[in-house]
Amino acid sequence: MLRPTFIIIVLSLLTILLYSPLNAGIFHSDSAQPRILLLTAHPDDECLFFGPTLLSLEKTDAMIFALSLSTGNADGLGAVRIEEFHKSYETLGVPAERRWIVDHPGLQDNITEKWNPRIISQELMPYITSNDIAIVLTFDYAGISSHPNHISLPYGVAHLIQTLYALDKPTPRLYTLTTVPIFAKYTSILAPLVTKFDFLVAQALTWLRVFAGKENIMDSAISLANQATTLNARTSPVFVSGISEYFRALQAMRKHESQLLWFRWLYVTFSHYMWVNEWLEVQMQ
Repeated sequence: MLRPTFIIIVLSLLTILLYSPLNAGIFHSDSAQPRILLLTAHPDDECLFFGPTLLSLEKTDAMIFALSLSTGNADGLGAVRIEEFHKSYETLGVPAERRWIVDHPGLQDNITEKWNPRIISQELMPYITSNDIAIVLTFDYAGISSHPNHISLPYGVAHLIQTLYALDKPTPRLYTLTTVPIFAKYTSILAPLVTKFDFLVAQALTWLRVFAGKENIMDSAISLANQATTLNARTSPVFVSGISEYFRALQAMRKHESQLLWFRWLYVTFSHYMWVNEWLEVQMQ
């Protein structure tokens, strides 16, 4: 029989791991109030893949902007999906004046076609320059779901950065959302539990290393604080949702009524990305 004390400890640990969101690492910017653009390929990408990041950044001083490079018109529902896009971002806390959709003939929703990086760069440039965007967040070169439109986005942003650099204009930093292996992609509620547990273990090991061999506890505390600050500054950004953030992202997804097919319900139930976002900065040469 399990003792009540053990049950209380287990429930307390699960509460800490599951209900409390986690923001580990930062997006590096020269500004105290960074202007961050989330670049997506289709309406609904924002809540299917980027919810933990958007809901974490909402609690910071960052200014969040959003741009979708298509209306998602593959099934002739572009007008409907534009309306759903705005309802979703309203739920996620991005104001109307900071969210836009592009409808370019060369950037149409197509599951078999990659987009031209030059066209992406041309369409993206006015939004970057006129809004002083310091950081662009988008898919990585695997596209999370291997969708060719997703995969095209980091190439387009890289093209833009190179163009701005050649023109001697300010260039934004590029961060891409890490594609996890297939076995980790559908871990559902295990994703935040494992991520937060790993983070807590790493912190505990850091504490043990700092305190080991220290004679003066005040010196140990100062050393710990310094090392923790350094560790946080070097950590790739990771955002983990708690229960309330998960349900808010789910609420945003429900605004995309035209897309709520059975397999998407399976996705939002089991997806790693509804709970955890891990980012990597792309270093431009």
